[in-house]
Amino acid sequence: MTGMGAVTPVGATAALTWDGLLEGRSGISMLDDPWAQGLPVRVAGRVTADPAVLLSTREYRRMDRCGHLALIAAREAWAQAGRPEVDPERLAVVIGSGYGGLGTVVAQTRLLDSGGPRRVSPHTLTQIMANGPAAWVSIDVGARGGARTPVSACASGAEAIAEGAEMIRSGAVDVVVAGGVDACVNELTIAGFAQIRALSTSDRGPEEVSRPFDRDRSGFVIAEGSGILVLEREDFARARSAEVYGRIAGAAVTSDAGDIVAADPAMQRRVMQKALAAASLTGPDIGFVHAHATSTPLGDRLEAGAIAAVVGNQVPVTSTKSMTGHMLGGAGAVGAIVTLQALRTGMLPGTRNIDNPDPAIGLNIKNESSRCDAATAAITNAFGFGGHSVSLVITAATATL
Repeated sequence: MTGMGAVTPVGATAALTWDGLLEGRSGISMLDDPWAQGLPVRVAGRVTADPAVLLSTREYRRMDRCGHLALIAAREAWAQAGRPEVDPERLAVVIGSGYGGLGTVVAQTRLLDSGGPRRVSPHTLTQIMANGPAAWVSIDVGARGGARTPVSACASGAEAIAEGAEMIRSGAVDVVVAGGVDACVNELTIAGFAQIRALSTSDRGPEEVSRPFDRDRSGFVIAEGSGILVLEREDFARARSAEVYGRIAGAAVTSDAGDIVAADPAMQRRVMQKALAAASLTGPDIGFVHAHATSTPLGDRLEAGAIAAVVGNQVPVTSTKSMTGHMLGGAGAVGAIVTLQALRTGMLPGTRNIDNPDPAIGLNIKNESSRCDAATAAITNAFGFGGHSVSLVITAATATL
């Protein structure tokens, strides 16, 4: 990994996001928009960046917000990687999204209903494509080795990184721009998640609603955001004297083949075990875990049991969704960036809002930023509706495991 970019509710860049997470800063706020007035849930995490300022007018008008965030994060990652000079045929893009341009669907449907077909934007179809973010980024960097889009709900971003790493290991390409994005803070998505009681209806202050592993957690907080990494074949990166920040040592992607919504803890254990095996590591090699933990009562408990079974209950665990909210398809990619940064800096962001630790969790949950200097390998998890499970094993650049 030679470059990283992020646009999140906590920061407009990967660096600002990292600083905010270490400070324990929340990016969750009230939704005061007119469209949100009648919703049962009115808190969300929205990005701090303004795409209208960061993109050209033409780019801004032609893309859905999902594309805006992915392109901004990708440009940051590409710049940090030094804009590698690579054969376009050996450069690929893999950017996952759970819902694609759903904001455009909502907005254009509203226009269609109020003004008829002629009010609909001619850019509608390209804006709503789930593959839109990957396509726009491939155009921006000139990638001709493939522009792929895993669509696996909240596991999409992590799966994209796993797929990008596999493309490099297979010899298909030398460099991949990989990550995830979603921008679904709208009335349709919020109403839908509220109907299945996945969102918290807590009357606490917005910054206190997302509380993974806390006894009083009651659901997740929806958010938008994107995380992008530049992955390179190691000898290619070394040949151009690129700074290597860390490695994708192993990855696994599994499917529960069970319920469309409910997770299978046995498969959560299995995906972590498979990722460790792919990295030729075992549980004791893991220095910390960045959990998927979204702040749902059942989900957090099931994942906690799987983590304890695979790496034990003494390994430090954190969930930064307590500060960012749940960025859906962008969450797994941002989780990978957080894991990479923790290994690089020796600091692990804590989990905010653990006022009453849930005794049923039984893990070493960090509730504030702490040192993790000894860690050379870590796991980050991402799970999604449909039974999608992804685990990434990330190691420090200097690791010799």
